[in-house]
This record gives sequence, structure tokens and C-alpha cells, in this order.
Amino acid sequence: MPRSSRLFEIIQILRAAEGPVTAAELSGELEVSVRTIYRDIAALQGMRTPIEGEAGMGYLMRRGYDLPPLNFDTDEIEALRVALAMLARTGDSALQRAAQRVCGKIDALHGPADWLEIVPWGAPSDDSAPDCVSKAMLRSAIREERKLELLYRDEKQNETRRVVRPLVLIYHLNCVMLAAWCETRATFRHFRADRIWECTLTGTDFRGEGDVLRRLWREQYEAEEAQTGDAAAG
Repeated sequence: MPRSSRLFEIIQILRAAEGPVTAAELSGELEVSVRTIYRDIAALQGMRTPIEGEAGMGYLMRRGYDLPPLNFDTDEIEALRVALAMLARTGDSALQRAAQRVCGKIDALHGPADWLEIVPWGAPSDDSAPDCVSKAMLRSAIREERKLELLYRDEKQNETRRVVRPLVLIYHLNCVMLAAWCETRATFRHFRADRIWECTLTGTDFRGEGDVLRRLWREQYEAEEAQTGDAAAG
């Protein structure tokens, strides 16, 4: 988590707390060391954020402190609420937790909107079974341009092992697809996330190649879509 985001989270936690919050509790919530929390608290106090307390005793936010309102109009706020709620359909548990945190921040500034409801049916959750691949891991591998080894089962239950360069995560209504350069087949391939039974980092990367490969993939993907459309029209 970037430091600026962590400082914001500390303010949010202290604003919502009914009593002192210890550095140990903050470190557990934010998954950083206690020493990091001490430094962050000192930084916030140096910015005149009204945090009271000290190491070993816990910290409190003085009442009346608030963050500036988000610079969104009503329709924009409602668009955010709907979009964040629809993340439940992706099956991506890490994005769902992030969406819940963002919704909490919006509710703290604008109040809840219980009249907006989104049906959560969609792709299976990546927490639903021990063999289900973490979509957060796939996203991380794409961002960091790190190769993956997959154990994949197709619709006929045929198993293959592939070494791939992950490029794009595509969220459909009822599944999530990983687009990748398959080194085993030497071409672009799409893999349903719910059919990836094992996924491990190979320890090697493809730094600097991701943007070029994505551009080539998009050209091929758009060409195939155009051919499909022409065939349907004919």
C-alpha cells in the first residue's frame, strides 16, 4: 500500500474508533510493522492532524476533525457506488475488499445509499475453493510482468501445463479470463480463471515486454472480433 494511502487509512480508522487504538492494532490492520506506524503517526502529527496519544498508550483523533469532501457531484457519487457494488460479480475477493473500503469512505462523507442495490451474481469467488486461483495474484503478475506456470483444465477436463506471460485480465459477467502469451504454444491464449487449478510464479520476468505484447494481442483480438462480426452479418 502506498504511504499516502496508508496515512489516509490511519485517519479513517482513528475517526471511526470509539477509544484509543494502539500501534499494534494499526499495524495488524494495515499489514505493516509497528515501527512504520510510529513513523506514520509522527508524520501526521507533523502535518497538524489532531492525533493525540503516544507509543504504548494508543492514539485518538480529536472530535470534529474531518477530511475535505470528495469533489464529485451526485450522479458521479452514485456511479461510483454502482460500479463498486458490481465488483462483487467479478469473483475477485481482493477487489471486493478494496471496494468495501472505498464505499466506507464515501458513506463517511456522504451518508449511505441503501436504495441502490446490485445483484452480486456473477463469476465464482476466488475464495470459494482451495484450488481456485487468486485473481489478485494474476493482477500482480501482470503489473510486475512476471511469468506464471499454470495447470489448466479445459472444458473437456484435459490438463496441460503452460508457462505464460500474463497480459490482460478480462472480467465477463460469469467468468474472468486471463489473456497471455503462451510460451508452450508460442501464441496468444485465453484462460478461464476458474479452470486454472495451479498457478505459481516461475521466478523469471518479461520486464519491458508487456506493453508491446498487449498491443499485439489487442490487434489480433480486434481482428478476430471483426471477422466474427462479418461472418454473423453474412
